[in-house]
Amino acid sequence: MNKAYQFRIYPNEEQKILFAKTFGCVRFIYNKMLGDKIEYYNQTKEKLNNTPAQYKTEFEWLKEVDSLALANAQMNLQDAYNNFFRDKKVGFPKFKSKKSSKRSYTTNYVNGNIIVRDGMIRLPKLGFVKMKQHRNIPDDYKLKAVTVSKNAGGKYFASVLFEYEEEIAEKELESFIGLDFSMHELYIDSNGNCPAFPRYYRLSEKKLKKEQRKLSKMVRGSINREKQRVRVAKLHEKIANQRKDFLHKQSRQIANAYDCV
Repeated sequence: MNKAYQFRIYPNEEQKILFAKTFGCVRFIYNKMLGDKIEYYNQTKEKLNNTPAQYKTEFEWLKEVDSLALANAQMNLQDAYNNFFRDKKVGFPKFKSKKSSKRSYTTNYVNGNIIVRDGMIRLPKLGFVKMKQHRNIPDDYKLKAVTVSKNAGGKYFASVLFEYEEEIAEKELESFIGLDFSMHELYIDSNGNCPAFPRYYRLSEKKLKKEQRKLSKMVRGSINREKQRVRVAKLHEKIANQRKDFLHKQSRQIANAYDCV
């Protein structure tokens, strides 16, 4: 079985620059390989099997970042490309936009290149990065991969994937509950109860409108506009975290009270 732990990381300025380079290189290699695949298919009506290594001679700056991050970008593209030819309903792979607020890359554990210990995580090409480890990881868990991401508010996270073995004991089911869709509430259960779902967006809407109006009046490309964009992003992040917190607590409450849902 696999389990992922997400920890917030605090890179220094030099590490932030390398993260930015890696995000950019992963996006570039994905788009470049996709563009070449499309061009080759239009000319020959066959699939092109290209790899990141083929581009490192022409684009030497690709050597500055983690090669496993580029390899994972290739695998993601190949899966998306093959899925389209398997089933056209899946849709053709799209180019990744530089303007997207999502920044991430995945690297794999190979020969001890990744270490998690003492509130630090060692990543390929970056060395040790400060990390807020709020959970202990069992000793028998095997590290598989790490996905580094940066959100719109400028925070960095490391999602660490582990593999572990666990025997699931059989349990006699005694208590049951059914959940059904509700138009006005989060759900309604078989006992007729509805959770009091706080409308976090509505509670923050007034403040959000005020900050968004400020953002709309600022000059594009200015430093003040970028600062204001981060303020708006952090407000949205807070609302999203409030929703996640409520849903986690609600699901945990149901899981503790009933054997089967």
